[in-house]
Amino acid sequence: MNWRMLDLNLLVVFDAVVQERSATRAAAKLNMTQPAISHALARLRSALRDDLFVRTPDGMEPTPYAERLVGPVRTALESLHTALDGAAPFDPQTAERDFAVAMDNRAVVVLAAPLAAAVGEQAPRVRLDIRPSGTLKLPELLDRGELDLVVGGLAAPAERFSDLRLFHDDFVAVVRRGHRAAIDGTISLPALGDYPHLVLSSTGEETDFVDAQLARHNLSRRVTLRAPLLAAAATLAQSEMIAVLSENTARTFANSAPLEVLTLPFPSPRLLTAMMWHRRVDSVPAHQWLRGLIAQVARISKRH
Repeated sequence: MNWRMLDLNLLVVFDAVVQERSATRAAAKLNMTQPAISHALARLRSALRDDLFVRTPDGMEPTPYAERLVGPVRTALESLHTALDGAAPFDPQTAERDFAVAMDNRAVVVLAAPLAAAVGEQAPRVRLDIRPSGTLKLPELLDRGELDLVVGGLAAPAERFSDLRLFHDDFVAVVRRGHRAAIDGTISLPALGDYPHLVLSSTGEETDFVDAQLARHNLSRRVTLRAPLLAAAATLAQSEMIAVLSENTARTFANSAPLEVLTLPFPSPRLLTAMMWHRRVDSVPAHQWLRGLIAQVARISKRH
C-alpha cells in the first residue's frame, strides 16, 4: 500500500479501540460518534487488508496482525504528541488544555484544593482532572499518556519515569477540640490506651507501630470504628475517639473542623509524598509548568 496516503486519524481511532476494546467507549474517548468510529475502522481495514478486530464476549479483540501493530502505533503516536507538545510555547494565562493527575487519598486532602486554586489563578483556561489512584494501573497509564502526573506515596518504579519528593510526614494523633486527652499539644501513652480509636481504612497508612509501642507498656489500642479518610474529620469532631494519621492530612482537617493535632509520645515512621511522571515529558513546557506549580503548592501546604 501507499503509506503516504494513510490518514493519521485512522491510527488514532485504531489505538483508542485497542485500549478500550469497544467502539462505543472509543467514540466517547475521542469525542466522536460510533458510526464515525466504525467508518474509520472500515477504511483502515480496507487499507491494511485485515479485519483488525474480532467481536468477542469480552469486547473487540485485535487480530494477530493488529496485535503486531499495537506497540509501534502507540509509540509513534506518543512520540508525535510529545514532539508537538514540546515544540509549542506554553503561556498559562492563555493556554487551553487538560491535565490528568492521579492522587492518593492523602495527597488529595492536602493538595487538591490549593492546587485547583493556584491553577485557577495562573491558568484560567486549564482544566484539571484529578483521579483517585488506588485502583489505577499507574505505570501503564503514564506509558499511554492517559495520565500526566501521579502524586502519592511512591517513587519511580523504572528508569522510564522521573520523580520528585514533595514532603515527608510524621504521624500525629487527632482529637476533637477540648478533648481531655490533649495536654499542651501532646497525648500520653495511657490516654492512647484509655480512649477509643478510629482507624482509617483508605489511606494505606499502617499504624501497627502504635500497637507495638503500647504493648511495651502493657497497654492496648481499643479500635471501635474503621472508616474511610473522608469520614475522619466529622467523626472525630463529634466523639471521644482518637485517630493516628499523617501530620499534613491532620492539619488540613484541623483548618476546617474543630480538631486538635497532638504530638505522639514516641517516634513514628515517616511517610513520603512524591510526584512521578514519564521521562518523555521532562522537557515539555506545559508539564514543566504543572510540576513546578505542584511543588510550590506542596511547599506552602507543608509550612501550614
